[in-house]
Amino acid sequence: MMNLRDAIVELYKKAATSLPSDIEAALRYAYPKEEKKSNARVALSAILENIRIAKETQRPMCQDTGVPVFFIKVPVGISHLELKSAIIGATRIATEKIPLRANAVDILTDKNSGDNTGIGFPVLYFEETKGKKITIDLMLKGSGCENAGQLYKLPVEELKAERDLEGVRKCVLDTIYKAQGKGCPPYIIGVGIGASKDQVTKLAKEQLLRRIEDKNKHEVLSELEKRLLRDINQLGIGPLGLGGKTTAIGVKVGVNHRHPASYFVDVSVCCWADRRARLTWKM
Repeated sequence: MMNLRDAIVELYKKAATSLPSDIEAALRYAYPKEEKKSNARVALSAILENIRIAKETQRPMCQDTGVPVFFIKVPVGISHLELKSAIIGATRIATEKIPLRANAVDILTDKNSGDNTGIGFPVLYFEETKGKKITIDLMLKGSGCENAGQLYKLPVEELKAERDLEGVRKCVLDTIYKAQGKGCPPYIIGVGIGASKDQVTKLAKEQLLRRIEDKNKHEVLSELEKRLLRDINQLGIGPLGLGGKTTAIGVKVGVNHRHPASYFVDVSVCCWADRRARLTWKM
């Protein structure tokens, strides 16, 4: 697993210093739509310049290098413990080499581990799959936008949100309205709907791995995503909360079956720096 460890270090570097091309393209598309000399244009210009400098200098694009979240698909028979060890080792190296800001703080002692490792840190989700390759998706999730996310148990009386997709829409708009500019918009929004709180939280984060142009395979959800994007951008919050037409550049919705008595919705908010990268490792 030594070579894989080194590859994961490079995965960290790619995620921290180089924004995915679809996110950058969406931000560039939004720039001319904002009014000339507006705060929105100034903010988007600064964001785009930041992206350029980070890529050219191979430095992290944000001082908060976030919580590393891994979604790992593993062929049957590959040790999850060995993979975890490789990821932990890579995390320690990446923290020093890139460098990443040390963000792992012990709940009981309030001490920082100094290397982005600790109990449940980084966050690892394993899934066994067929085939002969390991697929590792890494997301560096900033905590400013993570704090802006919300979990709902429908119905919600104060929002007049019932157990249906219209209720989901009201929850998403409530989240973004409450967030305003605190999570560094333009946002990418991941929505998870399903049976339990832990299930929908993971599902919502997984939606942030989808590319901006990705079309939902369910037509009704595809239409919901489009409508939500329009509705969010009519709130006028704008880039970095300074006002404008571009509060979000993407909304992605995922669903699971639910229990008859439950209807949970998680809204995961990601800042403009949707730092995701993928590694495919052939066995």
